[in-house]
Amino acid sequence: MGMFARARVDARAGETSVTDDVAWDVVIVGAGVAGASLAHGLGVEGRRVLVIERDMSTPDRIVGELLQPGGYVKLKELGLASCVEGIDAQKVYGYTMFKNGEVATMTYPLEGRTDDVAGRSFHNGRFVQKLREKAMEVEGVTIIQGTVKKLLNDRGEEWSGEDGQRVAGVSYTVGGETWDKEKNALVRDASTMQTHAVYAPLTVVCDGHFSSLRTKLSPKSTPNHPSHFVGVILKGAPNDLLPNGHHGHVVLGDPSPVLFYPISSTEVRCLVDIPASVKMPSVAKGEMAKYVLEKIVPQVPEKLRPHLVKAVEEGRFRSMPNKTMAAKPSRTPGAVLLGDAFNMRHPLTGGGMTVALNDISTFKSMLSPLPNFSDSKATAAKLDEFYRHRTRPALTINTLANALYAVFCSDGDSSMDEMRQACFEYLRLGGTYARGPIALLSGLDPNPLNLVIHFFSVALFGIGRLMVPLPTPERLLKSGNILTGACKIIFPIVKGEGFARMFFPAWVRTKMGII
Repeated sequence: MGMFARARVDARAGETSVTDDVAWDVVIVGAGVAGASLAHGLGVEGRRVLVIERDMSTPDRIVGELLQPGGYVKLKELGLASCVEGIDAQKVYGYTMFKNGEVATMTYPLEGRTDDVAGRSFHNGRFVQKLREKAMEVEGVTIIQGTVKKLLNDRGEEWSGEDGQRVAGVSYTVGGETWDKEKNALVRDASTMQTHAVYAPLTVVCDGHFSSLRTKLSPKSTPNHPSHFVGVILKGAPNDLLPNGHHGHVVLGDPSPVLFYPISSTEVRCLVDIPASVKMPSVAKGEMAKYVLEKIVPQVPEKLRPHLVKAVEEGRFRSMPNKTMAAKPSRTPGAVLLGDAFNMRHPLTGGGMTVALNDISTFKSMLSPLPNFSDSKATAAKLDEFYRHRTRPALTINTLANALYAVFCSDGDSSMDEMRQACFEYLRLGGTYARGPIALLSGLDPNPLNLVIHFFSVALFGIGRLMVPLPTPERLLKSGNILTGACKIIFPIVKGEGFARMFFPAWVRTKMGII
């Protein structure tokens, strides 16, 4: 097989053939939200794009089910708004929060925008398949099913990152599984496995949450594991089950938040957060059902309790480890990381797809002026521009998600209990107090300075609450603890994301040589 090869696959038939008739402009590893969106975006510009996806069947995940309004705006900009149509997606207009029987309602600031701009909630797999179908409609885009094993250098050897060579392509395998009629399942069969290599001037790795290539391209990136989400589905119309059928719902429970949101016209997703400090209950031993029934059900709104009990008794639990990982941009000739392989935040606020789509939109616009990617210096310069211009929306959403999770978790610290109550009361004030934070959360306000202002406004609001009616020594001490706790939460997150990246304009970082 020649250096530049075209591989085609009919995902329904599972048959692969390779011919030597095309030189690829880009090889994309992974056809999830980031990979499929990028393939479409580059393809409509006339680029020849090969996407290699490990599994082309419909994904079955319990995260990536809520697209914030800011993410929908980017979806429209990419020409992909139709991907939320025909999948029974539900419009979401805000959040309703619950704490100790009290309620705070916040709506997205959508005034002045077209009627279609809102959040969208759906089955993740249906959305991803729509994105893949849209990408495959574009001439010049080919998606194949295969497993990428290695990054390759110009000599066709495994790229190590230590030899000064650029990434020139990838090696991937096809097959390796056969259907066992007796077992009624796929079984591994090495004799059917084929190995191929493809080459392109640019390789984009979007292989997701559990990326196998991240350590090669970003060795300093280390994911943290703050918690797990355990999900069940409540059956019924969202308006019948939820206090607000077109809102996401957050219960500020003990020890951590519980989420409810519609994913179709007949289903509501419940996600129970299990923090790392709590031993994961066993599903097989019945511990998880007991945990939810005894610990979680009494804390959720009364309207939801019978439906959650029924879901626990009749449904199946799904779990997903939650990861956070600050972006660590790295100049790698011929390759770049995108999506969850590059950057993750706690999924509490549903900001992951918004960050990914913002990144794809920025990446595409930065590289658009290039006629091709064979000029390595010109391409590297444009990639630096991408890193510098992605930061405002990405770092704002990341910091907010991780900071809110830290505030909303109950860890026995009385000062953090005060901070959590202050945050809830602050949002209950409505008006600009709620409008600012919800604009940040929705991805409609990408200003990190506004985030810091609102975060410390919450802390000062909490201190003010303690000063009424009298600032006793005990209350003064608690006030100091709130401010100290707020600093302990926000400053490490900002440091991890990069202070200069977060607050310095792109032109300043260009002069400083920071990406």
